[in-house]
Amino acid sequence: MRIDSHQHYWKLSRGDYGWLTPDMGLLYRDYLPADLEPILEQHNIDKTILVQAAPTVAETDYMLSLAAEHDSIAGVVGWLDMANPNFARLFDKYRQEPAFVGIRPMLHDLSDDAWVTQPLVLENLKLLAAHDFPFDFLVRPQHLPYVLQVLEQAQNLRAVIDHIAKPLIKDRQFEPWASQLATVAQHEQVYCKLSGMVTEADHANWTPADLKPYVEHTVSCFGLERVMFGSDWPVSLLAAQYADVIGALEQVLAPQLDESSMAQVFGGNAGRFYGIER
Repeated sequence: MRIDSHQHYWKLSRGDYGWLTPDMGLLYRDYLPADLEPILEQHNIDKTILVQAAPTVAETDYMLSLAAEHDSIAGVVGWLDMANPNFARLFDKYRQEPAFVGIRPMLHDLSDDAWVTQPLVLENLKLLAAHDFPFDFLVRPQHLPYVLQVLEQAQNLRAVIDHIAKPLIKDRQFEPWASQLATVAQHEQVYCKLSGMVTEADHANWTPADLKPYVEHTVSCFGLERVMFGSDWPVSLLAAQYADVIGALEQVLAPQLDESSMAQVFGGNAGRFYGIER
C-alpha cells in the first residue's frame, strides 16, 4: 500500500484558516478530495494521511467527516488544544474515532518557540505517550532544542518530525539543523517526514540537487525504516506539481533504495507509524 503521509484539504467558507489570506495566491481557494484523488491515482498512491490546517476542533471534525466519505483518506491528524486542562477528556473522546490517528498543534505559528515545553502541555504529551498515540511536530530548526526537551521528558512518545523540520534550503543553511536533527533521531520511536522541502527551496528555480544533501542527511540519521514520503499538497503547489515532488524524492533516493525499502518509504513506514491497516 502506497501512502502519502502528509496532505491537506480546506474549504475557505469554513472560516478558521487564519493563515490563508488572499495574498497566498493559488492557495487561496478550496482544495478538496475531488482535486487530489485523480492525481493520487496517476501516481499509484492508495491512501493519504490528512493533516490539520487550522487550530480548531471544528476543523478536526470536518476532516473526520471527509474521511468517512472518502476511502482515499486512511487517517486524520487533527488538532486538539494541548494546553486545555480538559485535554484528557477530549483526547479520550476523539481517540475512539477510527480515523483519528494523530494530533498536531501548529507549533511553528506560535509566538513562543518553547510553548511545547510548558508543564500542562508536557503532561498531556505524556498522556499520548502512555497510549502510544502519534504526535506530529510541526517545527522549524529553532524549535528542535525544545523538541529534544519534550522527548527527554515524555519518554516513548511516538512522534514524527514534519517537513524534516523546515531547514533553510534556499539559503543552503545546514547547521545547526543537521546536528540537532541527528540528536532527535537518537530517540528510536521518532520518525521523520520527507515532505515540505520544495517550499523551503527557491520556489521558481529549485532542482532535486538542492534537496539532496538534506534528504541524505535525514536518511542517514533516521534510517530508511523511519522516514516517510509526504507531498504537503496543496501547499507544495507554491513550488511544484505533485509529480515533481514525488519524482524529486524518488530521484534523490534511487541510489539507496531497493524494491523493499522503496515500499517502506512510500507507504509501509507511514502505515506502521499511524497504525494504518489495509
